[in-house]
Amino acid sequence: MATSSGGKAKYIIGALIGSFGISYIFDKLISDDKIFGGTTPGTVSNKEWWAATDEKFQAWPRTAGPPVVMNPISRQNFIVKSRPE
Repeated sequence: MATSSGGKAKYIIGALIGSFGISYIFDKLISDDKIFGGTTPGTVSNKEWWAATDEKFQAWPRTAGPPVVMNPISRQNFIVKSRPE
């Protein structure tokens, strides 16, 4: 007994939408509403701390080689050379 693929597709799509909906609800309850208790760390909620940390990381000198551009398609690294002006 053969069934059409259109009949199967509606169940698959419905299941995917339902699973994303359930995942969103649980994520919101656990992470945002903190149903198990806890608080958001100050390192996440404090914008001044984030700005100071970012400034510190940007101030560190580069100790590696020259900057490279990653090409994820060919998995090759290319050294970035500045153009002479």
